[in-house]
Amino acid sequence: MGKMAAAVGSVATLAVQPGEDAFRKLFRFYRQSRPGTADLEGVIDFSVSHAARGTGPGAPKVVKSQLNLSSVSDHDALRAGLEPVSKWQAYGLQGYPGFIFISNPFLPGYQWHWVKQCLKLYSRKPNVCNLDKHMTKEETQDLWEQSKEFLRCKEVNKRRPRSLLEKLRWVTLGYHYNWDNKRYSADHYTPFPSDLAFLSEQVAAACGFQGFRAEAGILNYYRLDSTLGIHVDRSELDHSRPLLSFSFGQSAIFLLGGLKRDEAPTPMFMHSGDIMVMSGFSRLVNHAVPRVLPSPEGESLPGCLRAPLPADLPRDSVVDPCSVEDWQVCASYLKTARVNMTVRQVLAVGQDFPLEPMEENKRDIATEGSCHLDDDNSQVKRARLNPDC
Repeated sequence: MGKMAAAVGSVATLAVQPGEDAFRKLFRFYRQSRPGTADLEGVIDFSVSHAARGTGPGAPKVVKSQLNLSSVSDHDALRAGLEPVSKWQAYGLQGYPGFIFISNPFLPGYQWHWVKQCLKLYSRKPNVCNLDKHMTKEETQDLWEQSKEFLRCKEVNKRRPRSLLEKLRWVTLGYHYNWDNKRYSADHYTPFPSDLAFLSEQVAAACGFQGFRAEAGILNYYRLDSTLGIHVDRSELDHSRPLLSFSFGQSAIFLLGGLKRDEAPTPMFMHSGDIMVMSGFSRLVNHAVPRVLPSPEGESLPGCLRAPLPADLPRDSVVDPCSVEDWQVCASYLKTARVNMTVRQVLAVGQDFPLEPMEENKRDIATEGSCHLDDDNSQVKRARLNPDC
């Protein structure tokens, strides 16, 4: 983190409030950071050369991560829209065993499919979303159909009311996370999307986790003024399996911390197409997103999203064609937004959900607190977005 000392120094001059912690201090600093200034010089950028990556004295050393090249065939990678694993740029950080950062391994144009799925398909019923608490099932049955004309006219009428897709904050897949008791259960389940399961299985296998089962997903939908609070993902019953994170759209700052909040986190950029794998020690560390960064070119798409999805897809591809009309809606949305998919395996092989919660887990729920998405323009100022905060 080149010049991180300057950034940390700026934070250190702030008065420490009772109960304040090192992670919270850095979270607040980056939430208020100004793009294009020295504020972001300490943020690791895995997409650039090592010399310009932003790793200075006192920062975790960036290392190359070794992937399992034989676990995913080139054809299976192509079926998911990925480059051959031999071409992936994968990194780790000293001091964070089990953390793997893969810098955009998607083939040109193939991110279009995953963006469209998040906005058009995964947001449909029977999947669960944040709007369900305020609207009927009929009203949230198909957010895409109710929003697409609004988004197509976005450039023409900037004063129009926000569409339902623009009010979407989270969607759950597979085993649906219960935000009230912070648990998954066998009786709150819908089939997990087969295309996302296949993508996740290939990424997990390349990182050494053959046999990974995609059982639950949480999709987070960020506006430019959104943040994701400090949290740990621990509700899954099998922590030996990794958590996978896929990012699309505008870039964001991700903070990777330690097991305790008094450990200062490491900041890094997440760009469109980037994948993070959190396993082992890093599976249960604190993390957060304090800032979504607007494009330096104004309301525009990242360069990697400007290439169209190829018309000639492999016959057995899990990726579907994307029409020009559909992409117009997706592009309009993403010019001021970011979408993140996290995929988890909930149960170990042969494991069942417990009949009754353990007393220890009850205490965890009572004392752990809650994690929130902060959106300055939403009517619900602090809408919960991710589990186990």
